[in-house]
Amino acid sequence: MSTTDMPLTHRPGRSGLKDWFVRAEAWLDARGKPAWIAAMVLGFIAFWPVGLAILAYMIWSNRMFSKSCSTRSKRVTPFTAMRSSGNTAFDAYKAETLRRLEEEQRAFQGFLERLREAKDKAEFDQFMDDRAAKARDAGAKAEDDDDNGKDAA
Repeated sequence: MSTTDMPLTHRPGRSGLKDWFVRAEAWLDARGKPAWIAAMVLGFIAFWPVGLAILAYMIWSNRMFSKSCSTRSKRVTPFTAMRSSGNTAFDAYKAETLRRLEEEQRAFQGFLERLREAKDKAEFDQFMDDRAAKARDAGAKAEDDDDNGKDAA
């Protein structure tokens, strides 16, 4: 039995506050998410802890994130682009455009790869030049120290 089939009248055997909450929940479920949101807003307006309690219940019972958000009939999937529209001229144009875009993407990725390689090569060459310059400076300094040491002796 779904919540829309549930009777909203008083059932003998149930009593008091629990029965009222069950009937209120069934009534709100029958009217959907907008009714729950309206009840929450009215709860916040009347007395904020009531609105907070309704919000917590909506989140806890998955009423906040179920049904309308998850069962949308129009979903965009990767295969939507491959589906035929029924218009052969448009389908041919779409296929050609997609082919051209894929080709441009491959060319651009190749360009980026060559650019990265050139940058890496330039950084490596700079590193090697700096290393060679430090080695020359260290060699020249050691040679000067040797020459100064011989002159002093």
